[in-house]
Amino acid sequence: MNKIFVLLLFAIAVAACNQSNDYKKITNNPDLYAYTVHELNQVVMGNNFSPIVASRNYAYAAIAGYEVVAAGNPTAYQSLAGQLKGLAQMPKPKDTANIDFPYAALVAYATVGQAVTFPEGSMQDYTDSLRKLVKSNGMSSKMVQASEAFAKEVSTTIIAWSKKDNYAQTRSAERYTVKDSPGRWVPTPPMYASAAEPHWAEIRTMAIDSASQFRPSPPPAFNVTDKSSEYYKNLMMVKNAGDSLTEEQKHIANFWDDNPFKVNVTGHAMFSTKKFSPPGHWMSIVGIANKTAKSDFNTAVYAYAKTAIAIFDAFIHTWDAKYTYKTVRPETVINKYIDPNWRPLLQTPAFPEYTCGHSTISSSAAEALTSVYGDNFAYTDSTELEFGIENRSFKSFRHAAEENNWARFYGGIHFHNSCLTSTEKGQALGNYIVSKLKMKK
Repeated sequence: MNKIFVLLLFAIAVAACNQSNDYKKITNNPDLYAYTVHELNQVVMGNNFSPIVASRNYAYAAIAGYEVVAAGNPTAYQSLAGQLKGLAQMPKPKDTANIDFPYAALVAYATVGQAVTFPEGSMQDYTDSLRKLVKSNGMSSKMVQASEAFAKEVSTTIIAWSKKDNYAQTRSAERYTVKDSPGRWVPTPPMYASAAEPHWAEIRTMAIDSASQFRPSPPPAFNVTDKSSEYYKNLMMVKNAGDSLTEEQKHIANFWDDNPFKVNVTGHAMFSTKKFSPPGHWMSIVGIANKTAKSDFNTAVYAYAKTAIAIFDAFIHTWDAKYTYKTVRPETVINKYIDPNWRPLLQTPAFPEYTCGHSTISSSAAEALTSVYGDNFAYTDSTELEFGIENRSFKSFRHAAEENNWARFYGGIHFHNSCLTSTEKGQALGNYIVSKLKMKK
């Protein structure tokens, strides 16, 4: 387990406890839940999972944690059973007097987070450290066992539900066929990787009706011969912006890059760098919001779950649009028709351009978080500091999503009209989920 994380756990224990039996101050600390999410972030990054796939881990894990909290607080929170597709019912706690529901939520989150996609045992060291932490601070063996037993019941139910979302079937589905025709997506440098997750729109949605429910109208028609066409104007906007970026614009682009596996080319040498993916970044923002608002444990768990669901469905929606329209990236068109040596600031991802995933999931997440903490919620995002990128401050979650919109354009990897459409659809999707799900009573 990460040494820094061990120190964080220790710091929580020391700060919380004056007596050896004060475990509740540890398990009820929302910071510990945030650290648990961060640990899953680290596992996601370490295993090189794409942002699309990672959204699945975050969503199922967050729902597991939420269902434990809802079961322990039935007068305040409502189960998502019967509200999310295919989730018929959840187990009821039998030994409530001996269950520490926050501890059970932590265990359930970690258990499901690793089991959905990762190799078995990916977070075992972490869950073992949690058990040692609570036992060393006075939680009885009986309570540990009862809490873990309920966490296992919830985890087993969520994992079984996850296995019916068509993910396994998409692992062996037909690969995307590249056709080098005008306006159609083709692989981009430096890796020229094959198209990522062409069947993700076939994954079962959670809250929205279908992958195509919010499908946008087609983008402007491909046209590089008429310089007055909408397409050509949008293309030149990308090139001209990329050729004259300010330091502030570069900072914005790099801050929201969130490339989980970037290939860097220096001469004949190639090396990779890793960051949190877009959903991982927004999970970190949830933690920052909870800390800024001084949320209690249950509110934090609720915020993570609502945001993760919004992100999960937003990815399915976006991938439906991407592989419906199959539009080419600006880099490809500029290199072929205008300047063969032009390169965007950011590395172009390996999937079609329209619509923008970052913009969609950010605006959807922003609506979910706004429903929890309200608009005009000012905060400073320190997520990227561990990757050497300075903090940025925002007036609201919607302000952050709007900046993300510009970030993909400044990065040279999206047309700005695509980002604008994505923001609009992400907001609509997020608001739909907020209005549909009944989580707080």
